[in-house]
Amino acid sequence: MARVVVDVMLKPEILDPQGQAVQRALPRLGFEGIADVRQGKRFELEVEGPVDAAALARIDELAETFLANTVIEDFTVRVETDEKSEESK
Repeated sequence: MARVVVDVMLKPEILDPQGQAVQRALPRLGFEGIADVRQGKRFELEVEGPVDAAALARIDELAETFLANTVIEDFTVRVETDEKSEESK
């Protein structure tokens, strides 16, 4: 099985109150030098079979119609390799 990751972020022109709240809290917690914080969502999809162009097109459609509100959010779709999964553990 392959893992496909869909990252959804608010468009740059959309106000991000949660990101702003985190940004304001960072200096109080001793984390200086962070200029901006944007909050988003990450979806990990385990895909049966090969992740070819047709599978990625279906996932792109799923992200556009179900996972993201494309009026206010952008999204990216990428295949995550086993090597990358191991690094994050």
